[in-house]
Amino acid sequence: MTSPLLSIKGLSLAAERHGAVTGLVDDVSFDIQPGELFAIVGESGSGKTMIARTILGLLPPGIVVTGGSIDFEGRNFAHLETGEMRRLRGREIGMIFQEPMTSLNPSIPVGRQIGEALRLHEGLSERGASARALEMLRAVRIPDPERAARSYPHQFSGGMRQRIMIASVLAMRPKLLIADEPTTALDALIRGEVMDLMIGLAREIGTAILLISHDLGMVAEYAQHLLVMRRGVAVESGTPERILLAPSHDYTRSLLASLPERAASADRVPAPLIEVSDLEVAYSARSRMFARKAPPVRAVKGVSLDVRRGETLAVVGESGSGKTTLGRAILGLCTGSGGTVSFEGEALDLTGCTRSRAFRRRTTMIFQDPGGSLDPRMRLGDIVAEPLRGTVPRGERAARAAQALEEVGLGGDYATRYPHELSGGQRQRVAIARAIIAQPDLVVADEPVSALDPSVQHQVLALFADLQKRHGFASLFVTHDLAVVEQVADRVAVMYHGHLLEIGPRDAIFDAPAHPYTIRLLEAAPRIARADGGGFEMVRVTAAVPEPPDGHAWFEDGDGPTMIQIAPDHFVACVRRTHTAHPEEHP
Repeated sequence: MTSPLLSIKGLSLAAERHGAVTGLVDDVSFDIQPGELFAIVGESGSGKTMIARTILGLLPPGIVVTGGSIDFEGRNFAHLETGEMRRLRGREIGMIFQEPMTSLNPSIPVGRQIGEALRLHEGLSERGASARALEMLRAVRIPDPERAARSYPHQFSGGMRQRIMIASVLAMRPKLLIADEPTTALDALIRGEVMDLMIGLAREIGTAILLISHDLGMVAEYAQHLLVMRRGVAVESGTPERILLAPSHDYTRSLLASLPERAASADRVPAPLIEVSDLEVAYSARSRMFARKAPPVRAVKGVSLDVRRGETLAVVGESGSGKTTLGRAILGLCTGSGGTVSFEGEALDLTGCTRSRAFRRRTTMIFQDPGGSLDPRMRLGDIVAEPLRGTVPRGERAARAAQALEEVGLGGDYATRYPHELSGGQRQRVAIARAIIAQPDLVVADEPVSALDPSVQHQVLALFADLQKRHGFASLFVTHDLAVVEQVADRVAVMYHGHLLEIGPRDAIFDAPAHPYTIRLLEAAPRIARADGGGFEMVRVTAAVPEPPDGHAWFEDGDGPTMIQIAPDHFVACVRRTHTAHPEEHP
């Protein structure tokens, strides 16, 4: 049997603060073999990322190792000097962080950033490092790598930035790659591409991968070995097939039970609340100094749909498909350049400038990152009460805010706390409380649970559904998580490159998808679901592309799609097929 590449024995971590010691990780042991993909899963605060940071010697101040050992290729990290550890970091052990923008320097072109480690660790010349950087950008399939190397991180989408991080880390050809939630913010198609790319390149150079994730479906798809963590303790270890499909520990079973499940369908067809017709949204592209003005970028292209009273319309599609822009344009948070948006039959100003206060009180938005939308200087009670300013007296505002916080499970003294005192799931609850306090008719929820682990996600989704039933608001639910869509949606709209490709009842979209892109999206999202006889099973969608309606072809990209009805309330984007005469035919 080969010796493990990384061997962790009895690792224990603790936080020291004001003389008090709090245990964080307790007696964790595991081995990673050369070339293996080893995954650690568990809810937030389970110690997953702390273990990864310990391996790299990057623990935050106040966190100390209280026991155990870490051996890498037979070298005990406890005996390494700081300089040796620094040389090991990057060269032999690389790390991909959850959000690439926090680890990519915004002021340095990406080609130079990739080459920086090569110059430092391998002594390559400027030209040699640039050549290797271009080689890696090609390997991760970045379009026009020469131009990309001269560009800055903010000029790329989330998926492209994650590819750049993979290129940067694997350029050093490390023996171990630590990937901490590398695909959390990515849609199903991009997630699959990034994972296949990372694993393919790692196999080429013989790199082992330590994958930290809360995406159990992805772990089941890719990992060879799995460790389940709970509150700093390893509760279960083995192959993904055994642990995820036949778990033996109660915590693992509860984690799997938290995964989204399809809810019962609603039979009613309520009246439209919002009607969108041929909506266009275009942004002015930035142009360089003295360069010809760049044409506008069309983010939403002729989209027509409605949002009905009390329903949840989920909008799905890959990054850059126009999902969030559609929601923002409906609320008047960005300017539409064409088409109409009507609220209860009344046309709205597409610029958003003359939207009435009454409209703004009846519509609201829950943002993807609650930490970024909650003022860190304000107490939670004041944050939640803010939408009532100007319409409700101060004393009543405080009482309403306390009641809203109570509704989302944050009663007691939470009104006096600040956002930094809360967990991610609690901050999302505050964002929901702020959204519903004015009793709106429409809530646009933009990726509200994408960064949450399964158990917290389950709680937030259950809360959202309960509040929607109680208050009767409609929801435009923007997400890339198809499992969440299956649980919360009444209808589903699929977008691609700014176009609406398919819209219909949730069951029709999942059970009888029509457009080839919808089918690709569903096939890219394997998931774990309850099996009929108990336990769990992997569910993978495989569907043949149906024939398009007579005289039409499936719309792919460009202009001029027509939405054709193929079943009750189920529409798909098509183009009229042009007839091409055969040589023997006369015009």
